Amino acid sequence: METTEKYHFDVVRWFSVAAVIYLVVGTLVGVVIASQLAWPVMNFDNPYLTFGRLRPLHTNAVIFAFGGCVLMATAFYSVQRTCGVKLWSNKLAWFTFWGWNLIIVSAVITLPLGLTSGKEYAELEWPIDIAIAVVWVAFTVNFVMTIANRKSSHIYVSNWFFLGMMIMITYLHVVNSLAIPVGMFKSYSIFSGVQDAMIQWWWGHNAVGFYLTAGFLGIMYYFVPKQANRPMFSYRLSVIHFWALTFGYVWLGAHHLQYTALPDWTGSLGAAISIAMIIPSWGGAINGMMTLSGAWDKLRTDYVLRFLIASLAFYAMSTFEGPIMSIKTVNALSHYTDWTVGHVHSGALGWVGMVAAGALYHMVMKLWNTEMYSSKLVNTHFWLATIGTVIYIVALWISGIMQGLMWRDYDEFGTLTYTFAESVAAMHPFYAMRTIGGFIYMLGGVVMLYNVVMTIRQARTNPSITAEPARA
Repeated sequence: METTEKYHFDVVRWFSVAAVIYLVVGTLVGVVIASQLAWPVMNFDNPYLTFGRLRPLHTNAVIFAFGGCVLMATAFYSVQRTCGVKLWSNKLAWFTFWGWNLIIVSAVITLPLGLTSGKEYAELEWPIDIAIAVVWVAFTVNFVMTIANRKSSHIYVSNWFFLGMMIMITYLHVVNSLAIPVGMFKSYSIFSGVQDAMIQWWWGHNAVGFYLTAGFLGIMYYFVPKQANRPMFSYRLSVIHFWALTFGYVWLGAHHLQYTALPDWTGSLGAAISIAMIIPSWGGAINGMMTLSGAWDKLRTDYVLRFLIASLAFYAMSTFEGPIMSIKTVNALSHYTDWTVGHVHSGALGWVGMVAAGALYHMVMKLWNTEMYSSKLVNTHFWLATIGTVIYIVALWISGIMQGLMWRDYDEFGTLTYTFAESVAAMHPFYAMRTIGGFIYMLGGVVMLYNVVMTIRQARTNPSITAEPARA
């Protein structure tokens, strides 16, 4: 098939299917660990299935397995379409696919065994860290060289967002993962104490800022206009959005470390720039939504477009909530509570998950040159994802604010009103509610996987139209 196509799309097809599979697997592990918090018996007295072992597996599965495959699929797809050329190296693209999936398998083996560096979103040990760097650089080089070979003089804005993500994540990952190996699967960070914390959250927040925001904004800026069949509302605003995000986001990590040993001014600086970042973030969200200006009726029938536009509403919400939570007075209440977990998932489930689903549905139809097996199932997935996300984040908003208030409530004698155990007991109904929300969201992923598999089978019943017509 590859030789008859204008573009190298076979590797994109594999990345797309892998992404949908990882969506189901990652959310399934999430539902399991959410249920363990509500009902500890769900640990099954098995050390390999405890929350502490499965939680990093969940985050790595949804961020790097699902998110990574979505980013690589969409980047390789859109860069060819916007540049009018094939990928610079199809072999390097396949190396990226198999290398990335080998890394994911390594995570599935090592994390339940407790082989971890203990750094959030960077738990994998040093041999796997080196593999991540090699595969990521291969991904980046292929993308950059494809742009260098482009037929047009212009570099479309989505490619700038992808490039910003690739370059930033390369050096963020390398610096944060610098360690001294003391065994095949054990190492210690070269940084110590508060410096290690600062480097970790410089990485941690920028993994959110560039991997889960800039990269997925690259997806948004290509797929929203494509699916809506309308030009971007303001191209100039999209360029401003890119440069403001690129220069602003790198300063925000310190807002994770308010009221710690970190110097006070660094937390204040992180909070101040966090507040300023509301402006470009909302500018980008409005830009995406206003692309539908004059064509809002499309949302009645185009369920894929619903995913893309609803994701922008969650993007706007979470990029307002995050900066507000970085303010010291708010942070004093929110930090270390479930409110933070709710905030993360409003972005992860609402923004990342829904814009990814919209892009994947769009690509599946284009890559196999067919309509979805069932548009009703796309709509079912949309509502399961939306309802599941809302239940999840509302549960944790209530739970988190209640936690924060209980932890700092004093009686007339100046002693704490509630014990920590009492605050945990008070959270139980909300932990159960969170599990239900996550389960509903996971069901949406199962529906999507079934729909995608049936769509591919439907397309293959007529092999003459499985390849997309060669058009720019």
